[in-house]
Amino acid sequence: MSFEFDLSDARRVIQSSLDEDTGGLGWERGDITSVTVIPADLRFKGVMQARHSMVVAGLPVAAEAFRMVVPEARFTPRVSDGEEVAAGTVLAEMEGPARGLLTAERTALNLLQLLSGIATLTRQYADRIKGTGCTLLDTRKTIPGLRRLSKYATLCGGARNHRMGLYDGVLIKDNHIAVCGGVGAAVRAAKLAGLPNVEAECDTLEQVAEAVEAGADIVLLDNMGPDVLRRAVALVAGRCKTEASGGVNLDTIRAIAETGVDFVSVGRITQSAPAVDIGLDWS
Repeated sequence: MSFEFDLSDARRVIQSSLDEDTGGLGWERGDITSVTVIPADLRFKGVMQARHSMVVAGLPVAAEAFRMVVPEARFTPRVSDGEEVAAGTVLAEMEGPARGLLTAERTALNLLQLLSGIATLTRQYADRIKGTGCTLLDTRKTIPGLRRLSKYATLCGGARNHRMGLYDGVLIKDNHIAVCGGVGAAVRAAKLAGLPNVEAECDTLEQVAEAVEAGADIVLLDNMGPDVLRRAVALVAGRCKTEASGGVNLDTIRAIAETGVDFVSVGRITQSAPAVDIGLDWS
């Protein structure tokens, strides 16, 4: 299965990472170790290998990191993004001028390990709610500057992307509600402006009723336990979609999904996912 990948955004992130690593001097001057100890004509052949089980995400990012330093580098994936692999699996092979590949190594590995970590944790959450009819969503709780790549990784792991940013989706949260005087007033203002897919965060069943009556397309049921979630779903009665959020972890997500909500959103999958361990070794 293939996933949508934003190459221009990846290049922006890679270039920033390379500049950070080389002091913005370019690899010929910035990687003082490789330039000093590696002969200019020496070639490098290496393999990327999973050191434990994981869901892979970011192989195209790693390939681009090497090619941005060494355009003629050969990067050959042996698995696909979204694939679950066992420890010891060869993820990719590469070959090219040693100096440049060694300069790009850390940037490529950092991004691949981070994105695969997100995909791996996402898969764990997605697996927990299989068969419930509930869809796992990601959130805007991402490392600054890495949102598109992070959300690409959640797709690889089995989630669905929520809004990418403030610009492409309406989510009326508690502070919006406090400022404008109520959830109903906020929803009506958004609907009057002609905005589609208006979602409102609700902390109580009273707010749920108010948001639905005002025309919300989705209600976000915030930090509600399973019993209250069931009551909220019954109250909505199919008039709009429901999303559960807050207090969601691997131990609680199944019970939350079984309440009948349409979606459950988890910030942890992008905010707190540990990086996986991937090795790059001379072959």
